[in-house]
Amino acid sequence: MDKSFSIKALHDNGLSERAICESLGVSRGAVRRHLAENSSNDTKAPTGKAPTGSEAPNSTKAPTGSAEPENSAVVRVSRSCCERFREVILSKLEQGLDSQRIHQDLIDEHGFDGKYWSVRRFVKALGASSALPFRRIEVEPGWELQVDFGQGRPCQDHTGVHRKTYVFRAVLSHSRKGYTEAVTRLTTESFIRSLENAFRRLGGVPKTVVFDNAKCVVLKADWYDPELHPKIVEFCKHYGFSLLPTRPATPRHKGKVERGVDYVQENALKGRTFESLAQQNAHLDHWEKTVADTRIHGTTKKHVGVAFENTEKPCLNPLPKDRFPFYEETQRRVSRDGHIAVDRAYYSVPAEYLGHDVWVRWNSQTVRILNHRLESIAVHCTQTAGRFSTLGEHIHPSKSHMIERGIEFILRKVRFLGPHATRWAEATIESRGIPAARVLQGLLSLSKKYETEQIDRACDTAWRSQAFNYRVIKRLLENQTAARQQTMEFMDDHPIIRSVSEYGDFVRNAIQGERSNV
Repeated sequence: MDKSFSIKALHDNGLSERAICESLGVSRGAVRRHLAENSSNDTKAPTGKAPTGSEAPNSTKAPTGSAEPENSAVVRVSRSCCERFREVILSKLEQGLDSQRIHQDLIDEHGFDGKYWSVRRFVKALGASSALPFRRIEVEPGWELQVDFGQGRPCQDHTGVHRKTYVFRAVLSHSRKGYTEAVTRLTTESFIRSLENAFRRLGGVPKTVVFDNAKCVVLKADWYDPELHPKIVEFCKHYGFSLLPTRPATPRHKGKVERGVDYVQENALKGRTFESLAQQNAHLDHWEKTVADTRIHGTTKKHVGVAFENTEKPCLNPLPKDRFPFYEETQRRVSRDGHIAVDRAYYSVPAEYLGHDVWVRWNSQTVRILNHRLESIAVHCTQTAGRFSTLGEHIHPSKSHMIERGIEFILRKVRFLGPHATRWAEATIESRGIPAARVLQGLLSLSKKYETEQIDRACDTAWRSQAFNYRVIKRLLENQTAARQQTMEFMDDHPIIRSVSEYGDFVRNAIQGERSNV
């Protein structure tokens, strides 16, 4: 209660809310709450409340018959420390000075001891504003197309469920010619598809397209150098235009299409219902031709359709021969088996990218894999779910098995061993079938230990015996090696070999020496 009485007393003595907060150490909300309780008692009829003692000693109430009743609105007088400099502040505002400059001049010229925020609040209370009027920007024909999304009318999908829809609106800034399309998703693919349809309907491509910083187009918003989605960059190159995002949180940079979205919602869609998305798009197409294109625009004062056909359409850049190759795009990490998964199918990647992230672009025909610099590193044909697509160049030589390359590959290597080896290998294939691949692989491994002539002779011997086994060839080679070994005869005379008689004399002398010592 003491604080409540103090707040009311200080307020009656002319202190501001800020000064009361600083002197009593309470919040501004508490000051306003207690002052509101005090003002609620100023009613015409007496309430019977005892006097609080907060009235000033010399204060007197207005007589009953006075011109102004007690419950009339009280004009609050500013208690700001800037009040005594009102005329000075007004004159400086007329000169176009802002609050910071006025605060500095008050300190230098009048010894002002208040804070900057006091000056700023006082200027704001005066209703002064130094903001300049917006400037309207008009462009040359064929230069700019503004694009935006708005809320559409709900409709049923193919399953019968009502879904939210969005309205894609594109407006040429010079003639105000527009294109409208209803979509169900706000994705990069949906944006590209709708903008491409707009180009085809307009019959040309403008030099610039202005859009906001939606995530489906801009990965990182920046007024000076925004980072666009890689697919959007490729789309711009394909059609030869520049996409210029607006400044973040500044919709007035595309004010023409902002009003165009409102026009579609208020004129074409309001109060209507549609059973399907196709029906809504058919209605928008008919409305565009019969209503939007036939109106006299309120700003340009020209017939929209005529201005487009006569002035702006000839200035649009020509359309490319082919549509943009539409594809899905995402990032995938290369697994330990050297493949990535795309739509439940698996595609090989060069061995040096094992464990790294790569970009994938795919459609119904091809799957293109790109590195972090968006350089193509592999191209596959699209596979069905569960199938693998492995390119031979992606398999490291140490992981490439000879049998995988086929029996013909193995037979070509056997031909280097000689004609008899080739004849034996062909007979082995004919005799043993599929297991012959491993037999021939064993034959090739013998070349690490034996010479090709030896292997060729062993194969000739085995062929004559109709023995088509790896073990037979190996045994023949071992026998050939054993037969070539030569036995060395013992030599009686050699410079480094002593005669037996010398060893006898040495033994006798050693024995006699021991006896003499005893």
